[in-house]
Amino acid sequence: MKTAVLIGATGLIGSHILEFLLKDNDLESVRLLVRRPLPVSHPKLKVIVIDFEDETAFRNGIAGCDSVFVAVGTTQKKVKGDKTAYRKVDYDIPVNAARFSGETSCKSFLLVSSVGADSRSGNFYLKLKGEVEDKISSMSIPSISIFRPSMLLGNRPESRPMESIAQVISRPLGALFPSKYKPVKASDVARAMIIASKQNTPGFRIYHYREMIALMA
Repeated sequence: MKTAVLIGATGLIGSHILEFLLKDNDLESVRLLVRRPLPVSHPKLKVIVIDFEDETAFRNGIAGCDSVFVAVGTTQKKVKGDKTAYRKVDYDIPVNAARFSGETSCKSFLLVSSVGADSRSGNFYLKLKGEVEDKISSMSIPSISIFRPSMLLGNRPESRPMESIAQVISRPLGALFPSKYKPVKASDVARAMIIASKQNTPGFRIYHYREMIALMA
């Protein structure tokens, strides 16, 4: 029986990952690493509240697991435009999670990134996502899976008016988008990640829309 760790359980994709993990009969336990307590309970769920800057606590939260799912992310609004604070969430947490996964012999690491991620990009968000991918790609984890969704379809816990409008517009036009940029259900991204964790394909792999849909097929 296996143990999975999830970071980012309160987000749009993370909430679906949690739902699927708790229903997975192959898993004996699921650990959530969180900044603050969550009102969730399940016989195989353990919620671990940590300071992600406390490396010992972070490492201990990952040690002994078989797979790590990272779906963490913030927004410019949440950090009030502070790029240093933004980087602490979107770069430091996933990179350290991967580092501790490698150090503690975790077999599988799965990360939600973004379509267009590129460390050479002039866009702050895409450049940061690319830098995370570049750093993680060199780490000693048997199986690393990067998921690059485009527009996510689903209901977020927090209000994002512009994104909601974009979702409405993109739904009827989805067939016209190039494959990589097709809107995708957040639940489908989560489902694809669960499947990839079971396949445990060796090496470093990147999944765009087409590859995610292929996984579920």
